[in-house]
Amino acid sequence: MGWFSKDPLQIIAFHSYGSNSHFFARGRALEDESIDLMRKNIFSMVINTYKTFETDEIKNTKLNLKLPNNKILKAVTDNNGYYKFDTSLEDLKSLTNEEGWLQFELSYDDVNINRTIQNQNRFPGEMLIPSKKAVFGVASDIDDTILHTGVVSTLKWRVIYNTVFKNVKRRLPLEGAAEFYHLLHQGITGDNANPIFYVSHSPWNLYRYLEFFLKQNNFPKGPILLRSFSDFLNRKRLKDKPQKQKEIVNLLKTYPDLPFILIGDSGEKDIDIYIEIAKAFPKRILAIYLRSVKHKKKMIRVKTLADSYNEVPILLVKDSNEAKAHAKKSGFIV
Repeated sequence: MGWFSKDPLQIIAFHSYGSNSHFFARGRALEDESIDLMRKNIFSMVINTYKTFETDEIKNTKLNLKLPNNKILKAVTDNNGYYKFDTSLEDLKSLTNEEGWLQFELSYDDVNINRTIQNQNRFPGEMLIPSKKAVFGVASDIDDTILHTGVVSTLKWRVIYNTVFKNVKRRLPLEGAAEFYHLLHQGITGDNANPIFYVSHSPWNLYRYLEFFLKQNNFPKGPILLRSFSDFLNRKRLKDKPQKQKEIVNLLKTYPDLPFILIGDSGEKDIDIYIEIAKAFPKRILAIYLRSVKHKKKMIRVKTLADSYNEVPILLVKDSNEAKAHAKKSGFIV
C-alpha cells in the first residue's frame, strides 16, 4: 500500500447507477496528490495533468462500504486501484432520496490505517436508482456535446491543449446546454427527476475534472461513465463495440421500462452508435439530438445517415434552442 509515501490515502467514488435489487458502485483508491482544479497558471495546470495521469494506486487492498441501513459490503481493489461493488440486494429504493440517490460511505478495511486526511477513514459515495416519477432517461456524450473539446481537430491537438493548458473553471459549456438538460431532468411535470447519464470516451483519470466541470456549470447531477486509461491508449479490436455503446446498451437493459433520449455530436461516431442502438432496441429511443460541428465532410456523412433512418427522430442542431423546441413539441419538456 505504499507505506513509505507521505501522501495521504483517499477513496474516490464514481457516481454510479443500479436498481431496486442491484447495487453497483465503482471507483478508485489512490494516494491523494492534492490536485487543485482551481489553479490558473500554466505550470500548475501542467503539474495537475501529470498528477491526474501518473497516479499512485492503492493495489489489492480491502475496502468496506456502509449503506444507510448499516449493512456492510466488502471489495478488494485491483492492480490499478479500481474497486467494484456488484451485488444483489433487496428494497434499495427505500434508501434513496426523492431524486433517487442512495448515499453510502467507503473506508479502508484495515483499522490501523492512519494515512487518511485528518485520520478520518470515511469517504462518501452515491448511486442513482431512477425515481418512480421518471418517464425517460437521457444518455449524453460530453466531448463537443456539452463541452468544447475539439475532437475533430487535426491529431486531436485541441483536446490535448484544452485539457492540459486550460483551467477547468475557464472551460465553457456549449451555450444553453445546462438549461436544456435541467428541463429534460424536470420533464413535463417539473419534478419527474428523469435521470441524466453522461457518457464519454475519456479515461477514468479525468473523472474529477469532468465532475467538477459539470457541477461548476450547473448541469444536473448524474452518473459519469468513462473507460480505463489502458483502453483509452490501446486501439480497440475490430469486433469490439465502443465503450460508449456498451454503457448505453447496459442502461437500456438495466431499465427495461424506461425509454431514452440520446444526445451527441456529429463529429465522431455518435450517429453510427445511436442508430445501431435504436435498431437493437425498437421503440426505446424517443429522439436523437446531434450537435453540428464545423467539419463539412463529416456533416455530409452524418446528414446522409440521419436522412436514411426514419424510425426515430434524428435532429442535427446548431444550438440548444433547436433541441429545446423539438423536445417541447414532442412533450418531453414544458
